[in-house]
Amino acid sequence: MLTPEKKEEIIKKYKIHDTDTGSPEVQIALLSEEIKQLLEHLKKHPKDLHSKRGLLRMVSKRKALLDYLKQKDQKRYKTLIKKIGLKK
Repeated sequence: MLTPEKKEEIIKKYKIHDTDTGSPEVQIALLSEEIKQLLEHLKKHPKDLHSKRGLLRMVSKRKALLDYLKQKDQKRYKTLIKKIGLKK
């Protein structure tokens, strides 16, 4: 789970305008950070099936948001992929 401070830091880094908290870029960045944290948890606790299910839901939600962004604006999609460091 992300701390409010970490969440705010990510939002500041990826926001498009001053009051932006829900753009696809921000949502993808937040999901990516949560996925990283959950992967670390699952390395320590490989039998935690509830967390694994949550991880799969987050990954599919991030993929849907990435597909949406790719369809709407290729340029923003490519810059976000490079900024976050995802393979596509």
